[in-house]
Amino acid sequence: MISLGIFGIDNAVMAITALLTGAGLVALAMWLAGLISPRSFNPQKGEAYECGIPTRGVSMTRFHVGYYLFAILFLMFDVETVFLFPWAVCLRSLGGAGVACVAVFFAILVLGLVYAWRKGALEWK
Repeated sequence: MISLGIFGIDNAVMAITALLTGAGLVALAMWLAGLISPRSFNPQKGEAYECGIPTRGVSMTRFHVGYYLFAILFLMFDVETVFLFPWAVCLRSLGGAGVACVAVFFAILVLGLVYAWRKGALEWK
């Protein structure tokens, strides 16, 4: 880590300065974007555009909650599966404690899958 103690600047002061500079640059960028952006609006711009074909009826429709639940379950198990790879790489060096941790983690994964399966979250209706 770079120390700025020779300049008489404390690390906390540097961190606060960095945060304020970042927030200031973001605020400046948003202000400039609002200042120079076009402001014309008509109802046609607010419509959904798909292949130039005008929409009929309501363009915002509701989706079945099962799609969202299935997607969240997929992401959850996908991310948790990624966590198994580092353990697999260094499992020998971890020893028995590493195997026990992986077993507990895998048991939680299996219990979550069984729970979702019993609730019917994995069935398309």
